[in-house]
Amino acid sequence: MGIARTLVAGVVAAAVTRAARRALDAAPPGGAERWTRTNHGGEPVSMLEGPAVAAGLVAGAAVAGGGPRDRAATVLACAGAGVFGILDDLAEDTTHSAKGLRGHLGALAQGRLTTGGLKVVGIGATSLVAAAVGTRRRGGVLGHAADVAVNGALIAGTANLVNLLDLRPGRALKASALLAAPVLTGSGGQTGALLGASAAAAPADLGARDMLGDAGANALGAFVGTRWALSAPRPVRAVALAAVVGLTLASERVSFSAVIERTPWLRRIDQAGRTPAVAPPHDLEAASDEGPTA
Repeated sequence: MGIARTLVAGVVAAAVTRAARRALDAAPPGGAERWTRTNHGGEPVSMLEGPAVAAGLVAGAAVAGGGPRDRAATVLACAGAGVFGILDDLAEDTTHSAKGLRGHLGALAQGRLTTGGLKVVGIGATSLVAAAVGTRRRGGVLGHAADVAVNGALIAGTANLVNLLDLRPGRALKASALLAAPVLTGSGGQTGALLGASAAAAPADLGARDMLGDAGANALGAFVGTRWALSAPRPVRAVALAAVVGLTLASERVSFSAVIERTPWLRRIDQAGRTPAVAPPHDLEAASDEGPTA
Protein backbone atom coordinates (compact mmCIF):
# COMPACT_ATOMS: atom_id res chain seq x y z
CA MET A 1 0.00 0.00 0.00
CA GLY A 2 2.83 2.40 0.88
CA ILE A 3 4.66 1.78 -2.40
CA ALA A 4 1.46 2.18 -4.37
CA ARG A 5 0.71 5.49 -2.67
CA THR A 6 4.24 6.69 -3.31
CA LEU A 7 3.97 5.83 -7.01
CA VAL A 8 0.59 7.51 -7.31
CA ALA A 9 1.83 10.65 -5.57
CA GLY A 10 4.92 10.72 -7.78
CA VAL A 11 3.01 10.27 -11.02
CA VAL A 12 0.42 12.89 -10.07
CA ALA A 13 3.05 15.40 -8.91
CA ALA A 14 5.12 14.95 -12.09
CA ALA A 15 2.09 15.15 -14.38
CA VAL A 16 0.69 18.27 -12.70
CA THR A 17 4.11 19.95 -12.70
CA ARG A 18 4.58 19.31 -16.43
CA ALA A 19 1.01 20.28 -17.30
CA ALA A 20 1.20 23.48 -15.26
CA ARG A 21 4.54 24.40 -16.81
CA ARG A 22 3.18 23.93 -20.34
CA ALA A 23 0.04 25.93 -19.55
CA LEU A 24 2.04 28.76 -18.01
CA ASP A 25 4.44 28.80 -20.95
CA ALA A 26 1.53 29.03 -23.39
CA ALA A 27 -0.08 31.93 -21.52
CA PRO A 28 2.24 33.40 -18.87
CA PRO A 29 0.26 35.72 -16.55
CA GLY A 30 1.34 39.27 -17.26
CA GLY A 31 3.55 38.20 -20.16
CA ALA A 32 6.75 36.17 -20.39
CA GLU A 33 9.01 39.14 -19.60
CA ARG A 34 7.49 39.47 -16.15
CA TRP A 35 8.69 35.95 -15.35
CA THR A 36 12.17 36.29 -16.86
CA ARG A 37 15.30 36.92 -14.81
CA THR A 38 19.04 36.89 -15.50
CA ASN A 39 20.95 34.05 -13.84
CA HIS A 40 24.48 34.02 -12.41
CA GLY A 41 25.90 33.39 -15.89
CA GLY A 42 24.13 36.37 -17.42
CA GLU A 43 21.61 34.21 -19.30
CA PRO A 44 17.83 34.73 -19.26
CA VAL A 45 15.87 32.10 -17.32
CA SER A 46 12.16 31.66 -16.67
CA MET A 47 10.63 31.54 -13.21
CA LEU A 48 7.52 29.76 -14.48
CA GLU A 49 9.05 26.59 -13.05
CA GLY A 50 8.22 27.83 -9.55
CA PRO A 51 4.41 27.90 -9.70
CA ALA A 52 4.45 24.62 -11.65
CA VAL A 53 6.52 22.86 -8.97
CA ALA A 54 4.33 24.29 -6.21
CA ALA A 55 1.23 22.99 -7.98
CA GLY A 56 2.83 19.57 -8.44
CA LEU A 57 3.76 19.34 -4.76
CA VAL A 58 0.26 20.30 -3.65
CA ALA A 59 -1.37 17.77 -6.00
CA GLY A 60 1.05 14.99 -5.06
CA ALA A 61 0.68 15.64 -1.33
CA ALA A 62 -3.11 15.62 -1.64
CA VAL A 63 -3.23 12.10 -3.09
CA ALA A 64 -0.39 10.61 -1.01
CA GLY A 65 -0.95 8.26 1.88
CA GLY A 66 -1.00 9.13 5.55
CA GLY A 67 -3.81 10.57 7.61
CA PRO A 68 -6.05 13.38 6.33
CA ARG A 69 -4.57 15.89 8.81
CA ASP A 70 -1.06 15.08 7.61
CA ARG A 71 -2.04 15.56 3.97
CA ALA A 72 -3.95 18.75 4.74
CA ALA A 73 -1.00 20.21 6.64
CA THR A 74 1.40 19.49 3.78
CA VAL A 75 -0.97 20.96 1.20
CA LEU A 76 -1.50 24.11 3.31
CA ALA A 77 2.22 24.63 3.89
CA CYS A 78 3.18 24.17 0.22
CA ALA A 79 0.28 26.22 -1.14
CA GLY A 80 0.91 29.09 1.28
CA ALA A 81 4.63 29.17 0.57
CA GLY A 82 3.99 29.04 -3.17
CA VAL A 83 1.42 31.82 -3.18
CA PHE A 84 3.45 34.24 -1.06
CA GLY A 85 6.55 33.31 -3.07
CA ILE A 86 4.76 34.30 -6.28
CA LEU A 87 3.80 37.65 -4.75
CA ASP A 88 7.43 38.34 -3.90
CA ASP A 89 8.63 37.14 -7.32
CA LEU A 90 6.28 39.39 -9.25
CA ALA A 91 5.83 42.41 -6.98
CA GLU A 92 9.30 42.81 -5.47
CA ASP A 93 9.93 46.42 -4.55
CA THR A 94 13.38 47.29 -5.91
CA THR A 95 13.24 50.89 -4.64
CA HIS A 96 14.25 49.78 -1.14
CA SER A 97 17.50 48.15 -0.10
CA ALA A 98 16.01 45.59 2.30
CA LYS A 99 17.58 42.24 1.48
CA GLY A 100 17.58 38.92 3.27
CA LEU A 101 15.56 37.94 6.30
CA ARG A 102 17.27 40.49 8.53
CA GLY A 103 16.63 43.29 6.05
CA HIS A 104 12.95 42.51 5.67
CA LEU A 105 12.42 42.11 9.41
CA GLY A 106 14.28 45.39 9.96
CA ALA A 107 11.94 47.12 7.51
CA LEU A 108 8.94 45.67 9.35
CA ALA A 109 10.33 46.98 12.64
CA GLN A 110 10.45 50.45 11.05
CA GLY A 111 6.82 50.16 9.99
CA ARG A 112 7.64 49.51 6.32
CA LEU A 113 6.17 46.41 4.68
CA THR A 114 8.26 45.12 1.77
CA THR A 115 7.07 42.31 -0.47
CA GLY A 116 9.76 40.20 1.19
CA GLY A 117 8.37 41.16 4.57
CA LEU A 118 4.87 40.24 3.44
CA LYS A 119 6.24 36.87 2.35
CA VAL A 120 7.89 36.32 5.74
CA VAL A 121 4.65 37.11 7.57
CA GLY A 122 2.49 35.16 5.14
CA ILE A 123 4.61 32.02 5.09
CA GLY A 124 5.02 32.23 8.85
CA ALA A 125 1.23 32.38 9.29
CA THR A 126 0.41 29.56 6.86
CA SER A 127 3.19 27.43 8.35
CA LEU A 128 1.74 27.90 11.84
CA VAL A 129 -1.74 26.96 10.58
CA ALA A 130 -0.29 23.89 8.84
CA ALA A 131 1.48 22.92 12.06
CA ALA A 132 -1.71 23.35 14.07
CA VAL A 133 -3.58 21.12 11.62
CA GLY A 134 -0.98 18.38 11.41
CA THR A 135 0.58 18.22 14.89
CA ARG A 136 -0.68 15.34 16.99
CA ARG A 137 -1.59 16.14 20.57
CA ARG A 138 0.94 14.71 23.00
CA GLY A 139 0.64 15.65 26.67
CA GLY A 140 -1.10 18.76 27.97
CA VAL A 141 -2.19 22.00 26.37
CA LEU A 142 1.13 23.78 26.93
CA GLY A 143 3.12 20.88 25.50
CA HIS A 144 0.92 20.79 22.42
CA ALA A 145 1.18 24.56 21.96
CA ALA A 146 4.97 24.31 22.17
CA ASP A 147 4.98 21.53 19.58
CA VAL A 148 2.85 23.60 17.22
CA ALA A 149 5.12 26.62 17.65
CA VAL A 150 8.30 24.61 16.99
CA ASN A 151 6.73 22.85 14.01
CA GLY A 152 5.47 26.10 12.51
CA ALA A 153 8.88 27.70 12.90
CA LEU A 154 10.54 24.65 11.37
CA ILE A 155 8.27 24.69 8.32
CA ALA A 156 8.71 28.43 7.73
CA GLY A 157 12.45 28.34 8.44
CA THR A 158 13.08 25.47 6.05
CA ALA A 159 11.05 27.23 3.35
CA ASN A 160 13.35 30.22 3.69
CA LEU A 161 16.52 28.10 3.86
CA VAL A 162 15.84 26.25 0.60
CA ASN A 163 15.09 29.58 -1.06
CA LEU A 164 18.53 30.82 0.00
CA LEU A 165 20.05 27.91 -1.94
CA ASP A 166 18.28 28.67 -5.24
CA LEU A 167 21.32 30.41 -6.72
CA ARG A 168 22.63 27.81 -9.18
CA PRO A 169 20.94 25.37 -11.57
CA GLY A 170 19.55 22.34 -9.76
CA ARG A 171 20.92 23.30 -6.34
CA ALA A 172 17.61 23.81 -4.53
CA LEU A 173 16.12 20.63 -6.04
CA LYS A 174 19.09 18.55 -4.86
CA ALA A 175 19.18 20.22 -1.45
CA SER A 176 15.48 19.53 -0.91
CA ALA A 177 15.88 15.84 -1.68
CA LEU A 178 18.94 15.53 0.57
CA LEU A 179 17.34 17.43 3.44
CA ALA A 180 14.16 15.39 3.22
CA ALA A 181 15.83 11.98 2.86
CA PRO A 182 16.07 11.19 6.62
CA VAL A 183 12.33 11.66 7.21
CA LEU A 184 10.74 10.51 3.95
CA THR A 185 10.83 6.79 4.78
CA GLY A 186 7.44 5.73 6.06
CA SER A 187 5.86 9.11 5.34
CA GLY A 188 2.74 7.65 3.80
CA GLY A 189 3.79 8.10 0.18
CA GLN A 190 4.76 11.77 0.47
CA THR A 191 8.16 10.78 -0.92
CA GLY A 192 6.55 10.48 -4.33
CA ALA A 193 5.26 14.07 -4.32
CA LEU A 194 8.73 15.51 -3.78
CA LEU A 195 10.50 13.20 -6.21
CA GLY A 196 7.83 13.49 -8.89
CA ALA A 197 7.71 17.30 -8.93
CA SER A 198 11.50 17.56 -8.74
CA ALA A 199 12.06 15.04 -11.55
CA ALA A 200 9.64 16.89 -13.82
CA ALA A 201 11.39 20.21 -13.21
CA ALA A 202 15.01 18.99 -13.16
CA PRO A 203 15.86 18.95 -16.92
CA ALA A 204 15.03 22.61 -17.49
CA ASP A 205 16.45 23.66 -14.11
CA LEU A 206 19.77 21.84 -14.57
CA GLY A 207 19.87 23.09 -18.15
CA ALA A 208 19.68 26.70 -16.84
CA ARG A 209 16.48 27.40 -18.79
CA ASP A 210 14.24 27.60 -15.72
CA MET A 211 14.66 28.56 -12.09
CA LEU A 212 12.44 27.94 -9.09
CA GLY A 213 12.28 31.51 -7.85
CA ASP A 214 10.68 32.20 -4.50
CA ALA A 215 7.48 30.37 -5.43
CA GLY A 216 9.10 27.02 -6.16
CA ALA A 217 11.96 27.15 -3.67
CA ASN A 218 9.72 28.24 -0.78
CA ALA A 219 7.19 25.53 -1.64
CA LEU A 220 9.90 22.86 -1.76
CA GLY A 221 11.31 24.05 1.55
CA ALA A 222 7.88 24.11 3.15
CA PHE A 223 7.32 20.53 2.00
CA VAL A 224 10.64 19.42 3.52
CA GLY A 225 9.96 21.34 6.74
CA THR A 226 6.52 19.78 7.06
CA ARG A 227 7.93 16.28 6.73
CA TRP A 228 10.44 16.98 9.52
CA ALA A 229 7.79 18.66 11.67
CA LEU A 230 5.27 15.83 11.41
CA SER A 231 7.64 12.85 11.32
CA ALA A 232 10.57 13.48 13.66
CA PRO A 233 10.58 13.06 17.46
CA ARG A 234 10.47 16.20 19.58
CA PRO A 235 14.23 16.33 20.43
CA VAL A 236 15.15 15.84 16.76
CA ARG A 237 12.79 18.61 15.70
CA ALA A 238 14.36 20.98 18.22
CA VAL A 239 17.83 20.21 16.87
CA ALA A 240 16.60 20.59 13.28
CA LEU A 241 15.08 23.99 14.06
CA ALA A 242 18.32 25.12 15.71
CA ALA A 243 20.26 24.02 12.62
CA VAL A 244 17.88 25.88 10.28
CA VAL A 245 18.12 29.05 12.37
CA GLY A 246 21.90 28.76 12.56
CA LEU A 247 22.29 28.34 8.80
CA THR A 248 19.90 31.22 8.13
CA LEU A 249 21.87 33.54 10.41
CA ALA A 250 25.13 32.36 8.84
CA SER A 251 23.78 33.21 5.37
CA GLU A 252 23.70 36.87 6.36
CA ARG A 253 27.50 36.84 6.64
CA VAL A 254 28.72 33.86 4.61
CA SER A 255 28.15 33.05 0.95
CA PHE A 256 26.80 29.51 0.56
CA SER A 257 28.01 29.51 -3.04
CA ALA A 258 31.55 30.34 -1.94
CA VAL A 259 31.52 27.57 0.69
CA ILE A 260 30.23 25.04 -1.84
CA GLU A 261 32.80 26.09 -4.44
CA ARG A 262 35.77 25.58 -2.12
CA THR A 263 34.51 22.27 -0.66
CA PRO A 264 35.27 19.50 -3.20
CA TRP A 265 32.55 17.02 -2.25
CA LEU A 266 29.89 19.74 -2.08
CA ARG A 267 31.05 21.14 -5.41
CA ARG A 268 30.75 17.72 -7.04
CA ILE A 269 27.19 17.29 -5.79
CA ASP A 270 26.30 20.84 -6.79
CA GLN A 271 27.58 20.40 -10.35
CA ALA A 272 26.23 16.88 -10.94
CA GLY A 273 23.85 16.77 -13.90
CA ARG A 274 24.27 20.45 -14.66
CA THR A 275 24.62 21.40 -18.31
CA PRO A 276 28.20 22.63 -18.82
CA ALA A 277 28.48 26.30 -19.65
CA VAL A 278 29.27 26.95 -23.29
CA ALA A 279 31.97 29.50 -23.96
CA PRO A 280 30.73 32.54 -25.90
CA PRO A 281 31.78 32.67 -29.57
CA HIS A 282 34.25 35.52 -29.00
CA ASP A 283 36.01 33.50 -26.30
CA LEU A 284 36.37 30.55 -28.68
CA GLU A 285 37.78 32.83 -31.36
CA ALA A 286 40.23 34.36 -28.90
CA ALA A 287 41.41 30.91 -27.86
CA SER A 288 41.94 29.84 -31.48
CA ASP A 289 43.84 33.06 -32.25
CA GLU A 290 46.26 32.37 -29.46
CA GLY A 291 47.15 28.98 -30.94
CA PRO A 292 48.67 26.08 -29.03
CA THR A 293 50.74 26.74 -25.96
CA ALA A 294 53.80 24.91 -24.76
